[in-house]
Amino acid sequence: MSRARTALVASVGAVLALTAAACAPQSTTSSASSSSGMASGSASAGGSATAVAASCSTSSPSLYKQGQLTVATDSPAYAPWFDSNKPSNGKGFESAVAYAVAGKLGFSAAQVKWVVEPFDNSYAPGAKNFDFDINEISATAQRAKAVDFSTGYYTANQGVLVLNKSGYATATSLSALKNAKIGVQVATTSYQAVVDEIKPTKAPSVYNTTNDEIHALQNGQIDAIVTDMPTVFYLAGAELTGGKILGQFNYSGGTPEEFALLLKKNSGLTSCVNQAIAALKADGTLTKITDQWLSASANVTTLKQ
Repeated sequence: MSRARTALVASVGAVLALTAAACAPQSTTSSASSSSGMASGSASAGGSATAVAASCSTSSPSLYKQGQLTVATDSPAYAPWFDSNKPSNGKGFESAVAYAVAGKLGFSAAQVKWVVEPFDNSYAPGAKNFDFDINEISATAQRAKAVDFSTGYYTANQGVLVLNKSGYATATSLSALKNAKIGVQVATTSYQAVVDEIKPTKAPSVYNTTNDEIHALQNGQIDAIVTDMPTVFYLAGAELTGGKILGQFNYSGGTPEEFALLLKKNSGLTSCVNQAIAALKADGTLTKITDQWLSASANVTTLKQ
Protein backbone atom coordinates (compact mmCIF):
# COMPACT_ATOMS: atom_id res chain seq x y z
CA MET A 1 0.00 0.00 0.00
CA SER A 2 1.42 3.34 -0.96
CA ARG A 3 -1.15 5.40 0.77
CA ALA A 4 -0.99 6.80 4.29
CA ARG A 5 -4.06 4.79 5.18
CA THR A 6 -4.05 5.47 8.89
CA ALA A 7 -3.63 9.17 8.38
CA LEU A 8 -6.35 9.15 5.81
CA VAL A 9 -8.84 7.65 8.19
CA ALA A 10 -7.85 9.87 11.06
CA SER A 11 -8.18 12.95 8.91
CA VAL A 12 -11.49 12.17 7.35
CA GLY A 13 -12.79 15.64 7.94
CA ALA A 14 -9.98 17.14 5.94
CA VAL A 15 -10.44 14.61 3.23
CA LEU A 16 -14.10 15.42 2.94
CA ALA A 17 -13.20 19.05 2.55
CA LEU A 18 -10.65 18.20 -0.11
CA THR A 19 -12.84 15.97 -2.10
CA ALA A 20 -15.69 18.41 -2.00
CA ALA A 21 -13.44 20.82 -3.85
CA ALA A 22 -11.25 18.57 -5.93
CA CYS A 23 -13.12 15.33 -6.41
CA ALA A 24 -16.66 16.46 -6.78
CA PRO A 25 -18.62 13.95 -8.81
CA GLN A 26 -20.06 15.02 -12.11
CA SER A 27 -23.47 14.11 -10.88
CA THR A 28 -25.11 13.36 -7.59
CA THR A 29 -28.07 11.59 -9.03
CA SER A 30 -26.66 8.12 -8.61
CA SER A 31 -28.35 5.78 -6.22
CA ALA A 32 -27.84 2.29 -5.02
CA SER A 33 -29.97 0.97 -7.77
CA SER A 34 -29.01 3.24 -10.61
CA SER A 35 -25.30 2.98 -9.96
CA SER A 36 -25.31 -0.74 -10.49
CA GLY A 37 -27.71 -0.84 -13.31
CA MET A 38 -28.74 -4.28 -12.07
CA ALA A 39 -28.92 -3.93 -8.35
CA SER A 40 -32.61 -3.22 -8.33
CA GLY A 41 -33.49 -6.51 -9.90
CA SER A 42 -32.74 -10.16 -9.73
CA ALA A 43 -30.14 -12.06 -11.72
CA SER A 44 -32.53 -12.20 -14.63
CA ALA A 45 -32.75 -8.41 -14.69
CA GLY A 46 -29.27 -8.21 -16.16
CA GLY A 47 -30.06 -10.58 -18.98
CA SER A 48 -28.26 -13.73 -19.89
CA ALA A 49 -25.42 -11.87 -21.57
CA THR A 50 -24.18 -10.47 -18.27
CA ALA A 51 -25.43 -12.95 -15.75
CA VAL A 52 -22.79 -14.95 -14.00
CA ALA A 53 -22.95 -18.69 -13.52
CA ALA A 54 -25.69 -20.20 -11.40
CA SER A 55 -23.18 -21.19 -8.77
CA CYS A 56 -22.62 -17.49 -8.19
CA SER A 57 -26.27 -16.83 -7.47
CA THR A 58 -27.93 -15.45 -4.36
CA SER A 59 -28.21 -18.98 -3.02
CA SER A 60 -24.53 -19.79 -3.31
CA PRO A 61 -23.36 -21.88 -0.37
CA SER A 62 -20.24 -19.74 -0.25
CA LEU A 63 -22.15 -16.70 0.97
CA TYR A 64 -21.56 -15.52 4.52
CA LYS A 65 -25.32 -15.38 4.95
CA GLN A 66 -27.74 -16.94 2.55
CA GLY A 67 -29.90 -14.59 0.58
CA GLN A 68 -27.80 -11.51 1.13
CA LEU A 69 -24.47 -10.12 0.03
CA THR A 70 -22.47 -8.95 3.01
CA VAL A 71 -20.07 -6.18 2.06
CA ALA A 72 -17.48 -4.64 4.35
CA THR A 73 -15.67 -1.35 4.49
CA ASP A 74 -14.04 0.76 7.15
CA SER A 75 -15.65 3.52 9.20
CA PRO A 76 -15.60 6.40 8.57
CA ALA A 77 -16.02 5.91 4.85
CA TYR A 78 -14.97 9.02 3.04
CA ALA A 79 -15.33 10.69 -0.32
CA PRO A 80 -14.86 10.25 -3.18
CA TRP A 81 -14.99 6.53 -2.43
CA PHE A 82 -18.16 6.92 -0.39
CA ASP A 83 -20.56 9.76 0.26
CA SER A 84 -21.64 11.18 3.63
CA ASN A 85 -20.10 8.20 5.42
CA LYS A 86 -23.03 6.07 4.28
CA PRO A 87 -21.85 3.13 2.16
CA SER A 88 -25.43 1.94 1.75
CA ASN A 89 -26.56 5.01 -0.20
CA GLY A 90 -24.91 3.82 -3.42
CA LYS A 91 -23.03 7.08 -3.80
CA GLY A 92 -19.29 7.40 -4.14
CA PHE A 93 -17.01 5.33 -6.32
CA GLU A 94 -16.62 2.24 -4.18
CA SER A 95 -20.21 2.14 -3.02
CA ALA A 96 -21.29 2.28 -6.64
CA VAL A 97 -18.84 -0.47 -7.58
CA ALA A 98 -20.08 -2.66 -4.72
CA TYR A 99 -23.70 -2.35 -5.84
CA ALA A 100 -22.75 -2.89 -9.45
CA VAL A 101 -20.95 -6.12 -8.52
CA ALA A 102 -23.95 -7.12 -6.42
CA GLY A 103 -26.22 -6.54 -9.38
CA LYS A 104 -24.13 -8.76 -11.61
CA LEU A 105 -24.34 -11.45 -8.96
CA GLY A 106 -28.12 -11.15 -8.89
CA PHE A 107 -28.61 -9.27 -5.65
CA SER A 108 -31.00 -6.38 -5.29
CA ALA A 109 -29.81 -3.27 -3.48
CA ALA A 110 -31.94 -4.29 -0.50
CA GLN A 111 -30.08 -7.59 -0.29
CA VAL A 112 -26.73 -5.85 0.18
CA LYS A 113 -25.81 -5.57 3.85
CA TRP A 114 -22.87 -3.48 4.99
CA VAL A 115 -20.60 -4.25 7.91
CA VAL A 116 -17.62 -2.39 9.31
CA GLU A 117 -14.17 -3.91 8.88
CA PRO A 118 -11.14 -1.90 10.02
CA PHE A 119 -8.69 -1.57 7.19
CA ASP A 120 -5.74 -3.09 9.02
CA ASN A 121 -7.81 -6.13 10.01
CA SER A 122 -9.13 -6.80 6.57
CA TYR A 123 -6.14 -8.68 5.22
CA ALA A 124 -5.34 -10.55 8.42
CA PRO A 125 -5.63 -14.36 8.22
CA GLY A 126 -8.75 -16.04 9.50
CA ALA A 127 -12.50 -16.11 9.14
CA LYS A 128 -14.37 -13.12 7.76
CA ASN A 129 -17.83 -11.82 8.57
CA PHE A 130 -18.39 -10.56 5.04
CA ASP A 131 -18.42 -11.78 1.47
CA PHE A 132 -16.09 -9.10 0.19
CA ASP A 133 -14.45 -5.96 1.48
CA ILE A 134 -14.11 -2.84 -0.65
CA ASN A 135 -11.89 -0.20 0.88
CA GLU A 136 -9.14 1.00 -1.47
CA ILE A 137 -7.24 -2.16 -0.73
CA SER A 138 -4.22 -2.72 -2.91
CA ALA A 139 -3.85 -6.31 -4.03
CA THR A 140 -0.33 -7.17 -2.99
CA ALA A 141 1.41 -10.53 -3.09
CA GLN A 142 2.10 -10.34 0.63
CA ARG A 143 -1.54 -9.83 1.53
CA ALA A 144 -2.64 -12.49 -0.92
CA LYS A 145 -0.96 -15.09 1.25
CA ALA A 146 -3.78 -14.65 3.78
CA VAL A 147 -6.76 -13.54 1.70
CA ASP A 148 -8.16 -13.70 -1.80
CA PHE A 149 -8.24 -10.72 -4.11
CA SER A 150 -10.49 -10.16 -7.06
CA THR A 151 -9.21 -8.75 -10.28
CA GLY A 152 -8.64 -5.03 -9.97
CA TYR A 153 -11.46 -2.53 -10.31
CA TYR A 154 -9.28 0.57 -10.22
CA THR A 155 -5.75 1.29 -11.35
CA ALA A 156 -4.30 4.48 -9.99
CA ASN A 157 -2.30 6.79 -12.22
CA GLN A 158 0.82 8.35 -10.81
CA GLY A 159 0.51 11.99 -9.77
CA VAL A 160 3.08 14.76 -9.31
CA LEU A 161 2.79 17.16 -6.38
CA VAL A 162 4.94 20.30 -6.04
CA LEU A 163 4.86 23.57 -4.14
CA ASN A 164 3.30 26.61 -5.77
CA LYS A 165 6.52 28.54 -5.29
CA SER A 166 8.64 25.81 -6.82
CA GLY A 167 10.54 26.43 -10.00
CA TYR A 168 8.84 23.30 -11.30
CA ALA A 169 5.33 24.61 -10.65
CA THR A 170 4.98 25.60 -14.31
CA ALA A 171 6.35 22.37 -15.75
CA THR A 172 4.07 20.93 -18.40
CA SER A 173 5.85 17.71 -19.31
CA LEU A 174 7.66 14.80 -17.71
CA SER A 175 10.88 15.79 -19.40
CA ALA A 176 10.71 19.17 -17.66
CA LEU A 177 11.11 17.29 -14.38
CA LYS A 178 14.30 15.57 -15.49
CA ASN A 179 16.52 17.61 -13.18
CA ALA A 180 14.07 17.73 -10.28
CA LYS A 181 14.74 16.03 -6.97
CA ILE A 182 11.83 13.65 -6.61
CA GLY A 183 10.56 11.84 -3.53
CA VAL A 184 8.65 8.55 -3.51
CA GLN A 185 7.38 6.21 -0.83
CA VAL A 186 9.09 2.94 -0.14
CA ALA A 187 7.60 -0.29 -1.53
CA THR A 188 5.45 1.43 -4.11
CA THR A 189 5.42 1.42 -7.88
CA SER A 190 6.18 5.13 -7.88
CA TYR A 191 9.95 4.67 -7.73
CA GLN A 192 10.08 2.64 -10.91
CA ALA A 193 7.50 4.88 -12.54
CA VAL A 194 9.78 7.87 -11.94
CA VAL A 195 12.85 6.03 -13.19
CA ASP A 196 11.11 4.70 -16.30
CA GLU A 197 8.96 7.67 -17.27
CA ILE A 198 10.67 10.81 -15.94
CA LYS A 199 14.21 9.43 -16.19
CA PRO A 200 15.58 11.92 -13.65
CA THR A 201 19.27 12.80 -13.53
CA LYS A 202 19.18 12.20 -9.76
CA ALA A 203 17.96 8.98 -8.19
CA PRO A 204 14.58 9.41 -6.45
CA SER A 205 14.70 9.83 -2.69
CA VAL A 206 12.78 7.10 -0.89
CA TYR A 207 10.76 7.80 2.24
CA ASN A 208 9.01 5.51 4.67
CA THR A 209 5.81 7.52 4.93
CA THR A 210 3.95 10.26 3.12
CA ASN A 211 4.53 12.49 6.13
CA ASP A 212 8.25 12.13 5.54
CA GLU A 213 7.71 13.07 1.91
CA ILE A 214 5.72 16.17 2.85
CA HIS A 215 8.36 17.34 5.28
CA ALA A 216 11.08 16.84 2.68
CA LEU A 217 9.10 18.84 0.14
CA GLN A 218 8.43 21.66 2.57
CA ASN A 219 12.07 21.73 3.66
CA GLY A 220 13.36 21.89 0.11
CA GLN A 221 15.03 18.49 0.22
CA ILE A 222 12.97 17.45 -2.79
CA ASP A 223 11.21 19.37 -5.54
CA ALA A 224 8.31 17.03 -6.16
CA ILE A 225 6.45 14.03 -4.77
CA VAL A 226 5.29 11.27 -7.06
CA THR A 227 2.64 8.89 -5.78
CA ASP A 228 -0.74 7.48 -6.80
CA MET A 229 -3.44 10.00 -7.61
CA PRO A 230 -5.78 9.31 -4.66
CA THR A 231 -2.89 10.01 -2.31
CA VAL A 232 -1.93 13.12 -4.26
CA PHE A 233 -5.44 14.49 -3.80
CA TYR A 234 -5.33 13.76 -0.12
CA LEU A 235 -1.89 15.28 0.44
CA ALA A 236 -2.69 18.41 -1.57
CA GLY A 237 -5.90 19.04 0.30
CA ALA A 238 -5.19 17.87 3.81
CA GLU A 239 -1.49 17.71 4.46
CA LEU A 240 0.29 20.31 2.37
CA THR A 241 -0.05 24.09 2.45
CA GLY A 242 0.79 25.83 -0.79
CA GLY A 243 0.83 22.65 -2.80
CA LYS A 244 -0.02 22.18 -6.45
CA ILE A 245 -1.05 19.05 -8.30
CA LEU A 246 1.19 19.38 -11.33
CA GLY A 247 -0.34 16.53 -13.27
CA GLN A 248 -0.64 12.79 -13.66
CA PHE A 249 0.83 10.14 -15.87
CA ASN A 250 0.11 6.54 -16.66
CA TYR A 251 2.66 3.93 -15.79
CA SER A 252 2.15 0.57 -17.38
CA GLY A 253 5.48 -0.96 -16.36
CA GLY A 254 6.21 -3.00 -13.30
CA THR A 255 3.11 -3.96 -11.36
CA PRO A 256 0.52 -1.19 -11.47
CA GLU A 257 -1.14 -0.55 -8.14
CA GLU A 258 -4.67 -1.86 -8.32
CA PHE A 259 -7.52 -1.73 -5.84
CA ALA A 260 -9.32 -5.07 -5.60
CA LEU A 261 -12.13 -6.66 -3.63
CA LEU A 262 -10.86 -8.65 -0.67
CA LEU A 263 -12.40 -12.03 0.20
CA LYS A 264 -11.53 -14.72 2.69
CA LYS A 265 -8.83 -17.10 1.58
CA ASN A 266 -10.09 -19.68 -0.91
CA SER A 267 -13.55 -18.14 -0.98
CA GLY A 268 -15.98 -19.81 -3.31
CA LEU A 269 -17.08 -16.35 -4.41
CA THR A 270 -13.75 -15.13 -5.74
CA SER A 271 -14.33 -16.41 -9.25
CA CYS A 272 -17.86 -15.03 -9.11
CA VAL A 273 -16.80 -11.48 -8.32
CA ASN A 274 -14.09 -11.76 -10.96
CA GLN A 275 -16.77 -12.59 -13.51
CA ALA A 276 -18.87 -9.70 -12.26
CA ILE A 277 -15.99 -7.23 -12.57
CA ALA A 278 -15.17 -8.53 -16.03
CA ALA A 279 -18.78 -7.98 -17.06
CA LEU A 280 -18.76 -4.45 -15.63
CA LYS A 281 -15.64 -3.67 -17.63
CA ALA A 282 -17.05 -5.19 -20.79
CA ASP A 283 -20.35 -3.31 -20.73
CA GLY A 284 -18.78 0.02 -19.80
CA THR A 285 -20.36 0.27 -16.37
CA LEU A 286 -17.06 0.49 -14.54
CA THR A 287 -15.86 3.28 -16.80
CA LYS A 288 -19.07 5.22 -16.21
CA ILE A 289 -18.77 4.82 -12.46
CA THR A 290 -15.15 5.93 -12.55
CA ASP A 291 -15.95 8.98 -14.66
CA GLN A 292 -18.82 9.92 -12.41
CA TRP A 293 -17.15 9.69 -9.04
CA LEU A 294 -13.49 10.23 -9.81
CA SER A 295 -13.99 12.99 -12.35
CA ALA A 296 -11.50 15.28 -10.63
CA SER A 297 -8.77 12.78 -11.45
CA ALA A 298 -9.81 12.82 -15.08
CA ASN A 299 -9.56 16.60 -15.11
CA VAL A 300 -5.97 16.72 -13.90
CA THR A 301 -3.47 17.51 -16.64
CA THR A 302 -1.82 14.49 -18.18
CA LEU A 303 1.92 14.93 -18.32
CA LYS A 304 3.64 13.54 -21.39
CA GLN A 305 7.22 13.47 -22.52
